[in-house]
Amino acid sequence: MNLLSRALKTALALVQVFLLGVCVWVSLESRRVASLKPHPVLIEIEKGWGVRTIAETLKREGVLTKKTLFVARYRLFFRRAALQAGQYEMAAPSSPQSVLEALSRGLVYLHSVTVAEGLTAQETFPILEAAGFGTVDRFIKAATDTSALGILDPLASDLEGYLFPETYRLPKGISPAGILSRMVDQFRGVFTDPWRRRAAALGFSVRDVVILASLIEKETGRPEEKSLVSSVFHNRLKAGMKLECDPTIIYALKKAGTYDGKLHGKDLHFESPYNSYLHPGLPPGPICNPGRASLNAALHPAETDFFFFVARHDGSHRFSRTLREHNQAVDEYRR
Repeated sequence: MNLLSRALKTALALVQVFLLGVCVWVSLESRRVASLKPHPVLIEIEKGWGVRTIAETLKREGVLTKKTLFVARYRLFFRRAALQAGQYEMAAPSSPQSVLEALSRGLVYLHSVTVAEGLTAQETFPILEAAGFGTVDRFIKAATDTSALGILDPLASDLEGYLFPETYRLPKGISPAGILSRMVDQFRGVFTDPWRRRAAALGFSVRDVVILASLIEKETGRPEEKSLVSSVFHNRLKAGMKLECDPTIIYALKKAGTYDGKLHGKDLHFESPYNSYLHPGLPPGPICNPGRASLNAALHPAETDFFFFVARHDGSHRFSRTLREHNQAVDEYRR
């Protein structure tokens, strides 16, 4: 009996040594990367794939040099961790350890998409479609769901004005609704409580500020002019004057599908609630998605007595206090 007991103990010790040796070998080997110069590859890991299917795919794409080593390391050290589906950028070749860490943590590849200031929703959606995130029609449908706004703007019928312009890093497979929700979240991150309190002090709702900022965004791309343009609009609103903002007409014409790239004299009489030459006050909704600088300018206009401005040939503007000064400036730049 003592002999059998000693034999069992010896066998168990040998098994432990063997297993320890295997663990050490797997640990060391899995950290070794082939001496070849690595290059990045995009790998798509589908939902429901097992570890062997993943290993075969990674081997085929040159990410792994040894499938069995990858599987062994997974079973020894990552068995309780789910390998997450998605698109990954990996070096070919890579160590099994680094690959398993990326897959278990879901470090998927993020695609960069830039949405510039001043674009409308209809101009933004083709950019997102071209980046491979869904069709324009799906984005249009998703934009009619205003639940992401919450109490931010209870009057909104769509997300125009709240699709914050920014460079976004997005994973493949994210839905159009998910992307638009991120853009609204980015707006929330910019339009914080101090700005809300400032809007209230001006007697404006958040929606009012966004509408006014969208006009400023379309009128000038020069940061140094935004507060001046804002002052003109604020002064006109206080005086009960019409804003007479050309971009509001352009927006109305685009919505009607009749804009030909130029603003004509007859267009000033185009009947639309967005036509600020016909209707006093702010238009019924934003005419684009304004950036941070325009939102800030809408909330913090310069202190001026300007009521007019006209564009110079270089894209800057000349500001005037009276209609007479303005007409003189218009005549000058027309000549």
